[in-house]
Amino acid sequence: MMQRMTTAPAGSDRPGEEPEKSPSRPAAGARPTLRRAEVARMVDHTLLQPSATGEEILALCGEAAKLGVGAVCVAPTHVYLAAASTRRDRGEVRPAFGVASVIGFPHGTHLTVIKAEEARRAVADGATEIDMVIDIANAMDENWRAIETEITEVRLSVPPDVVLKVILETALLPDESIGAACRAAEAGGAEFVKTSTGFHPAGGASVRAVRAMAAAVGGRLGIKASGGIRTTEKAIEMIEAGATRLGLSASADVLAGFPR
Repeated sequence: MMQRMTTAPAGSDRPGEEPEKSPSRPAAGARPTLRRAEVARMVDHTLLQPSATGEEILALCGEAAKLGVGAVCVAPTHVYLAAASTRRDRGEVRPAFGVASVIGFPHGTHLTVIKAEEARRAVADGATEIDMVIDIANAMDENWRAIETEITEVRLSVPPDVVLKVILETALLPDESIGAACRAAEAGGAEFVKTSTGFHPAGGASVRAVRAMAAAVGGRLGIKASGGIRTTEKAIEMIEAGATRLGLSASADVLAGFPR
């Protein structure tokens, strides 16, 4: 199984890599220069439409390898196919990208035992990352203990090197509730908190939500902004607000706006 891919915030140095040279490090007060390859490693290249075919999943994975993204994100039924596509050729030892799958998607109303089993099966099929939707009603009711409990159950159902991201559907929540949900996710053992499924009519990722998440986790967890990010400018806004991962379906278009 591949190593956990907890992508560092844009601009940070990775272990074993040389620090970036100027002009990547701008003067104080200047907007940072984000390079295409750097941002690509932050991307979960996503296809979650229920009508997605096997051919479309293979195309997604082919594009993922060309773009150099960190992971693809697919439904549980497509994990096995995506995992088989992670190697560029039969002689490749290292996977080209990780495979994330969604759990309790998109409404979060599955019983906890079902979410845990769904996560376990996804990992057995080759998923290296799990994006689980919380029971949104518990967040609306401010039942943070119940949210922590279900996250803990899912965390315990998969190996510790599998990355767990928790989807909060932040468009429905005020900042105070976003912060409380983030703390519940951290207590439950998650590595990331994530804004949105992208399927709720209330909306997707927002700068407001990402800032609230960043304030709550203080760098201890990663932050995935997902839902409605279709332009380079929008991606930059999310990164500057604190996002360390981006869930994108229009990855090629978004990345094209970053300099090489």
